[in-house]
Amino acid sequence: MELSFPSGRDIDVACLGRLGVDLYADQFGCSLEDATRFSKYLGGSSANIAFGAARLGLAAAMISRVGDEQNGRFLLNTLAREGCDVSQVQIDKQRLTAMVLLGIKDQHTFPLLFVRENCADMAIDAEAISESFIARCRSLLITGTHLSTPTVLAASRRALDIAGRHGVVRVLDIDYRPVLWGLTGRGDGETRYVENQGVSRHLQDQLGQFELIIGTEEEWIIAGGVKADLMASLRRARECTRAVFVVKRGALGCSIVPGEVPVAIDDALTVLGERIEVLNVLGAGDAFASGLLSGLLRGKDWRESAGIANACGAIVVSRHGCAPAMPTPAELAHWFSGHRHPRPDQDPQLAHLHRVSVKRRPWPELCVLAYDHRPQFLALAEAAGADPARVRKLKHLLNEVVAQIEQDEPGCRGKLGVLVDGRPDLGESALHEATGRGWWVGRPVELPGSRPLRFDGTHSVASELEHWPLEQVVKCLVFMHPDDPEDLRAAQMERLAELWEATRASGHELLLEIIPPADKLARDDAGDAALRVIRDLYAAGLKPEWWKLGAMSAAKWDELDALVREQDPYCRGAVILGLAQPIEQLLAAFTEARAPIVKGFMVGRSVWAEPSAEWLRGALDDAGFRQRVTGNFMALIRGWRNRGEA
Repeated sequence: MELSFPSGRDIDVACLGRLGVDLYADQFGCSLEDATRFSKYLGGSSANIAFGAARLGLAAAMISRVGDEQNGRFLLNTLAREGCDVSQVQIDKQRLTAMVLLGIKDQHTFPLLFVRENCADMAIDAEAISESFIARCRSLLITGTHLSTPTVLAASRRALDIAGRHGVVRVLDIDYRPVLWGLTGRGDGETRYVENQGVSRHLQDQLGQFELIIGTEEEWIIAGGVKADLMASLRRARECTRAVFVVKRGALGCSIVPGEVPVAIDDALTVLGERIEVLNVLGAGDAFASGLLSGLLRGKDWRESAGIANACGAIVVSRHGCAPAMPTPAELAHWFSGHRHPRPDQDPQLAHLHRVSVKRRPWPELCVLAYDHRPQFLALAEAAGADPARVRKLKHLLNEVVAQIEQDEPGCRGKLGVLVDGRPDLGESALHEATGRGWWVGRPVELPGSRPLRFDGTHSVASELEHWPLEQVVKCLVFMHPDDPEDLRAAQMERLAELWEATRASGHELLLEIIPPADKLARDDAGDAALRVIRDLYAAGLKPEWWKLGAMSAAKWDELDALVREQDPYCRGAVILGLAQPIEQLLAAFTEARAPIVKGFMVGRSVWAEPSAEWLRGALDDAGFRQRVTGNFMALIRGWRNRGEA
């Protein structure tokens, strides 16, 4: 049987089945009992496949059910950010979203604890499944768990019946989990196979409803029901269905059986697997299904589609987690261009692509008010004879300025940002207030004025970042010149490499602010020195998401644009810093910054220094302060937007 996907429909694949939260132990090599820290990811086999398919560029959708609570909203947001349609995910007012705890003991031991008692996705309402929605799909994928109880079986059968009437290709990923069929103790989620003729007969009753069935060798044995005999089980399954069979064979790859079952599995069309070292097999099958469908739905043949599937599975087993480990098209292009690595997690280019080629919130333009300054605010308070504690309120007033502009200026929405420090005595409360509002939020990590670079308040920047929300961009100002003495240069590079590795591990974006020291600029201007530093940093393997630089000539901005496109085309962009220059000078500098790499500005003292001094002296009330700062900030925003008219 050959598959024939309908054309002219706007959804490539809809996935029906498990949708829950995965809590992955961060420690490798210990039992689940001894794990103490966990990372939260989207989980559930169907959800992983939908997520992976969307990441690979398919129009994917999820049909499931979540609780009306924080975990449910986390899952919906995660799928939606990846581009997956969640309009058919039902909201359950009575039940909680499912959860799974997972560990990585060694390359062969992966303890799982399913927390799924009366969970939302197992209570999916069959009557709420939309026929008009499924009719828009080219394929419908269901995983085996949603054939295991009367409620989910009814929902699956309704979806399959609708799909059959509308010519939708129906796909089954057997995804056998004995614990979810009630065949093991509730704490034994790790066991992957338990023989049970009741389950085999039940599955055989459903096989005829599918055109494509995917399973491991063990899963085909449970589906066919012939103990320890893969080929006999495949032949038994063939009596029940004309579907194309795909047999996943781990490191050996996969075999495709479109019609009569051969004598030996190697007699079937077999596509060899990838040779890699395994960190975590969990999620490999879901990645395989996403890759296979991404090929088939784009019209690729079985061999090429299976090659994509094998590569997806191989890349995922080298990483922590399931859904977040799914590769992007850019990663696959790198992989197939001859850069296969036996430890994909140790390929720096693949790791970089995994960070930067995923869907990220776009920031095509940035207008950022910077008030991460620490000694400068304290100096203002001292000069005014004011209590330094008043600086905390001052930073909240600056938040109010940004919030008011966002409200009053619709054209600014989605383009505003703040830089705020996290020191408890200065900006911490304002930083918490700014986080989660949809603004671009940066947070400094450098010890002010340090040269060589040191980090503020910690000797371990990696442990510090463990407590930062991911939306906070790590901002690091470094005073650096390409002709610095070798010992100073080495010390600076060591700290920057430490920060680079810490942000790669934590997932935070990194902004590097490069300011060449004034006493080093006798032989060249700041722009030329900054560009030389950036070349050196790229040569050292550092590829921050953002650059922050002082004003430069148009030629220097064009030079930066060409350099970044050559070294890291995924760079988010560069922004202009203020250095306390008068607003008129900044507006003139903006007219030079027309290169595509320049996304906007991040300016502080030029906007708020004088109003802050007056407010701290008591010469300006809150309303007057906000009015003055708003006027200055809006002058920069208008100047940036109108720079092309100059």
